[in-house]
Amino acid sequence: MPAAESASRLAAFRPKLLDTLPGYGRAHFARDVGAGLTVGVVALPLAMAFAIASGLKPEAGLFTAIIAGFLISALGGSRVQIGGPAGAFIVIVYGILERYGLANLIIATAMSGVLLFLMGLFRLGTLIRFIPIAVVIGFTNGIAVLIMLSQVRDFLGLELASVPASFFAMLSALGGALHTVNLAALALSVGTLALLVAWQHAMPRLGPQKLQFSGKLTLIPGTIVALGLATGASELLALPVETIGSRFGGIAASLPAFVWPEFSWSTVRFLLMPALTLALLGAIESLLCARIADGLTEDRHDPNQELMAQGLANFVTPFFGGMPATGTIARTVTNAKSGAVSPVAGMVHALTLLAVVLVAAPLARHIPLAALAAILVYVAWNMGEWREFVQLRQYRMPYRITLLAVFGLTVIVDLTVAVEVGLIAACLTFIYRISSLTRAEAVSAQDQPVLASQDGQVRAWRLYGALFFGAVKLVEDMEHQLPARALVLDLKNLIYVDSSGADTLLDLARHCQKRGVRLILCGLAHQPLDIARRSGLLAALPAADVCPDLAGGLAAATLAVP
Repeated sequence: MPAAESASRLAAFRPKLLDTLPGYGRAHFARDVGAGLTVGVVALPLAMAFAIASGLKPEAGLFTAIIAGFLISALGGSRVQIGGPAGAFIVIVYGILERYGLANLIIATAMSGVLLFLMGLFRLGTLIRFIPIAVVIGFTNGIAVLIMLSQVRDFLGLELASVPASFFAMLSALGGALHTVNLAALALSVGTLALLVAWQHAMPRLGPQKLQFSGKLTLIPGTIVALGLATGASELLALPVETIGSRFGGIAASLPAFVWPEFSWSTVRFLLMPALTLALLGAIESLLCARIADGLTEDRHDPNQELMAQGLANFVTPFFGGMPATGTIARTVTNAKSGAVSPVAGMVHALTLLAVVLVAAPLARHIPLAALAAILVYVAWNMGEWREFVQLRQYRMPYRITLLAVFGLTVIVDLTVAVEVGLIAACLTFIYRISSLTRAEAVSAQDQPVLASQDGQVRAWRLYGALFFGAVKLVEDMEHQLPARALVLDLKNLIYVDSSGADTLLDLARHCQKRGVRLILCGLAHQPLDIARRSGLLAALPAADVCPDLAGGLAAATLAVP
């Protein structure tokens, strides 16, 4: 029986794909193929750009989008979510590479996959929603700033061998290389960025009367248009700019091969925190993305199944040359708006990228890195919630401090430290808020006339809120102002009592017994009654001193007064 109960607490492994197959027809397949092809085109430049920004070869991003994208769609808990490399991972992956090397990045990514799978298996998917929005916005905006800073070298065409991961070292290196600005690279990146902004903002405003095919043009991804024009301009004008071919030697037109990294068990323990950071960030990103997808499709995702799929994808992908993967908001929104109805669209997107790698990989060597840098700057800007900084005055001081602290620590120190500090700050704020809502009110003689005849020998209190470790001082203070004969506590309005609260009530009972004061508890019900029973509080009091309501408690208290 215990084994059966334990098994029932585990999440069932049931991909959303199985729920979409009944009634799935030719029309649905046509819509999924169209959406998958569109998303594949959108994902192509982003996958390469994210890999390059992370310090990896461009094919690492493509292999991740192919393998992880296929697995996340086929096994995930959302109908239209698209998985793959994400901008949020750039800073973490770059830091792991610089500190631990490629082999340990593979191990850390695989470890994060195991953690993600276990989180889903043990039904922790819903707990991710309890992470405060201030923490999420703080590190999202911080990551966006770091992504933009990491692209300054290629955006300006600086002659710099590598960009350090730490903030101040990065600023020092970039500042020292500003005299090497490549004007051709700068012009190309500015032109690419301007085209992306114009495509996003100006194109939808052009009506049919101004541009006959404006409706169809808006369906073409701006990143592909900008990348194609930038590559064409670079080749036709023979611009002296770095390309994928000049830095990486191009992209291999072949399937990824299995790679077993060389590592020692002594280094695995140092990878626990990086792996945990990858897992938490991947879980947050994927579940936030899935919630956005739910709003676009009027569907409901399974968070635990989604985490298990993310875990399997992140465990498999790094051994085939990939990088960490998660749900991607931009590609998921594109998928939903392109008419996707099932996870088949995400699988088609992965197959589309596979076809591009096998057929058109040689063309990628001509793509200028300045154009990819401009695309990443554009993505990072759209990724940030910049309006939150303008609207900070509308929020309370704890919210402002948490958001700004997480943002500053993400940029200056480290994402892991930022999330840890943010969660601690949010927890302390929550504890303070809940403790301030817990209060004790003295029952007056006007409210209960029976108290008027006791001449102060009986005192009664009503407790409200939650009696937990942050609010036990309310009960501790009562020990210093005990009445002569009886103390009555009305606990009807307590919604929660933790073990610290129960221990404090027990201490109060012992203190009352030493002073010869009768302690009477009233209105215990639900969770407070359960913990009072389990903690031994009820056993420590006579049955006559546990009453169903305040009136009964006061009536019992009068018997203690001669």
